[in-house]
Amino acid sequence: MTQTTPRLEIRGLSRRFGARDVVHDVSLSVMPGQATCLLGPAGCGNSTTLRIAAGGDRQDTGEIAIDGTVVSGPARHDPPETRGVGLMFQDFALFPHLSVGDNVAFGLKGGQSANRRRVQDLLARVKLDDYADKYPHQLSGGEQQRVALIRAVAPRPRVMLMDEPFSGLDNRLRDGIRDETLEILKEEGTAVLLVTHEPEEAMRMADEIALMRGGRIVQRGAPYNVYNAPVDKYAAAFFSDINVIGGKVHGALTATPFGDFLAPGVPDGTSVEIVIRPQHLRIDFDRSGRGPNPTPQDGSPARGVVTRARFVGNESLVEFTMDHDGSILRAAVPAVFLPKPGTALWLMLRRDRCFVFPHTP
Repeated sequence: MTQTTPRLEIRGLSRRFGARDVVHDVSLSVMPGQATCLLGPAGCGNSTTLRIAAGGDRQDTGEIAIDGTVVSGPARHDPPETRGVGLMFQDFALFPHLSVGDNVAFGLKGGQSANRRRVQDLLARVKLDDYADKYPHQLSGGEQQRVALIRAVAPRPRVMLMDEPFSGLDNRLRDGIRDETLEILKEEGTAVLLVTHEPEEAMRMADEIALMRGGRIVQRGAPYNVYNAPVDKYAAAFFSDINVIGGKVHGALTATPFGDFLAPGVPDGTSVEIVIRPQHLRIDFDRSGRGPNPTPQDGSPARGVVTRARFVGNESLVEFTMDHDGSILRAAVPAVFLPKPGTALWLMLRRDRCFVFPHTP
């Protein structure tokens, strides 16, 4: 039967250090087998939230519940070791004097034979069957991370709390180990709360992203929704580079060199910002708006002069100074496209990929 109670629930969590609200009224829930990511810039409060959930710090207000039972609140604060919570950090924290097998078995409380089987099964799961008698210093960074993973999973924690556990790994290893980690945790039915400052990692691992800023959750949702329907300019900018075009609303429309944009419900005279990602700017080579592969959503073309172009692996980034106001816009072009500085080109943008927000400093 499917569990309907959240495995981990955070309710109205707040924490102050001096006069500063580090965490303010944070609430979220994580179901068994679900991965939720607390995503945000350094200092946003996500690591503090994780420490409180683990029991390493105590909130000023709010509650932490696991499987419906409050483990930290105004009248109760269970120590970390009794919460059924696993922890993974950037520092693998393996015991150097213990073998790999003994590291994995360290937190197990069953009989010796049952523990041995559990260790062997998990080592096989991460393809380290023959490493039980080796020591951490004999392993590569990726192998140490796998050992740290299965050591945290071995006691079958109900909740796994992860604070940037993959940031110290080489890029070549990172994706494979992240996928492997998530697969194991989901198979175990573990609720995962992951802290990261990397949007790509959050998009890759999370079923739900909670975007934090200034100690608050400013947006929650599935990765697709958070990326494609950002709540404000800063949320859009956290996931990718953005271009910003300014304007004012008149009759629910904002006039720009790329045509008029709808701004329903925004009062006349309000300054707004139209946000578009570089990959949604198109170069119109025939100046008409009817270049190759036109779409009905394309706006009117506007002229700009190339100031810089560079190839970055799977696309080219081209920077333009726009004729109409001297602003800088950046376009991402698939494959190799490196026009010389001073080249005049016409740009169009995807109206359906633009976001209109009230102006913010």
